[in-house]
Amino acid sequence: MPNIKKILIANRGEIALRVMRTAREMGIKTVAIYSEADRKALHVRYADEAFCVGPPPSKESYLRMDAIIDVAKQAGADAIHPGYGFLSENAAFAAKVAKAGLIFIGPSPASIEVMGSKLAAKEAVSHYDIPMVPGIQTAITDIAKAKKQAAEVGYPILIKASAGGGGKGMRIVNEESEFEEQMQRAISEAESAFGDGAVFIEKYITSPRHIEVQVLGDQHGNIIHLFERECSIQRRHQKVIEEAPSSIYGEQKRKAIGEAAVRVAKACDYYGAGTVEFIVDENLDFFFLEMNTRLQVEHPVTEQITGIDLVRQQILIAEGKPLEIKQEDLKIHGHSLEVRVYAEDPANSFLPDIGKLVTYVRPQGLGVRVDDGFEEGMDIPIYYDPMIAKLTVHAETRELAIGRMLRAIHEYKISGIKTTLPFCSFVLQHEAFASGNFDTRFVEKYFTPASLDVGLTEEEAQIAALLGVKQIAVNQTGTMEKTSSSPSDAKLSRWKRRAKL
Repeated sequence: MPNIKKILIANRGEIALRVMRTAREMGIKTVAIYSEADRKALHVRYADEAFCVGPPPSKESYLRMDAIIDVAKQAGADAIHPGYGFLSENAAFAAKVAKAGLIFIGPSPASIEVMGSKLAAKEAVSHYDIPMVPGIQTAITDIAKAKKQAAEVGYPILIKASAGGGGKGMRIVNEESEFEEQMQRAISEAESAFGDGAVFIEKYITSPRHIEVQVLGDQHGNIIHLFERECSIQRRHQKVIEEAPSSIYGEQKRKAIGEAAVRVAKACDYYGAGTVEFIVDENLDFFFLEMNTRLQVEHPVTEQITGIDLVRQQILIAEGKPLEIKQEDLKIHGHSLEVRVYAEDPANSFLPDIGKLVTYVRPQGLGVRVDDGFEEGMDIPIYYDPMIAKLTVHAETRELAIGRMLRAIHEYKISGIKTTLPFCSFVLQHEAFASGNFDTRFVEKYFTPASLDVGLTEEEAQIAALLGVKQIAVNQTGTMEKTSSSPSDAKLSRWKRRAKL
């Protein structure tokens, strides 16, 4: 079995740093790549070696497969870790890495290819007793034919791109009169985003929750799951807040969804770290959505509740070592929450708000983890995803984790740009989130720009405590204030109206 001594990380920012830190703990040297926009980035300074691979646009730098492999060989690297995004789910890249005599720290090209198409993935798992959303599981671009199939499925339906995710090429159709317009938009978006306009049709679940399960598999056929993550707080079909475990599942359901995820991984002979995604209906029944054949942005919450370093496991698996963990050894320890800190303006439809980090002070203290790739004075590049950091907390219970996260958000000082921190604070204090009674339409149901400008007085902050937010309230800057006064019934009603609970 090979021993990896040097890894090139084919990514940037916080995930590149995340991989490098584990590699350093394992005594493995690291090689960074960077675009001209990232010349002074933290991951470049942290690595043992760093090489520029091109101008700022991704297609001219971070997506140059041959150039990246050439750098790896020049640096004497044994392996390439793709992080997530960019080339992490690119079967052609994984194959090129192997052909160059390097180790790809991830699954086989065949597994990536099968799970890279939602329809191919559904076909692969169809023989493994995996529940799937009712619908037409064949690709289609003919609008007239698709309209007929939609009628057979029954409205409301969901049109989804076969070749990708992230909410692109996805359209909800509530009635037949809307179908043609939404179908054309879905095809156009899919062609633009993925170069493939093929879509398929599923029954739309009206109150969906998004639950995913972390899996690990080695190259000897052993596969385990590391429990589930709740990922239902989203904007534009993309996650903003995640937690582990989900508050809705007890032991029986947790066991069932975990075992289903393992069967999905077996369906494509999977090895490495991966995530199986499910949609959950109002009866808490789950249905297979897709498999992400890479590390996920939200992997820290799983690490927090299991104590397992997923990057370390990825490296050991890539070296050909058998899993050192058995399913029966795994236990859930406490509760973990993660909020994604994006350079976005929640009051302006979450549009990116790029600029300089004039102030940047990370929160600290017990149970707080920050994964980022920036420091004060740095610019947020316009060329890449606007995520600044992932803020993760861990505590003994969900209630304590929420309080800890609110404290951490209060301590996180960022100026110069708008961020999603005030929005995340609003969500965490909302009655629907506190009770666990929410779904992927949280933003649509409860959030407006006015939600960030409630202007609470101290008396109203106490009302927030009575509504389940533990004596912490949000002011206009998104920070929290402790309170002690007792509210009147009139003010209770007024606060409810203003907070739109």
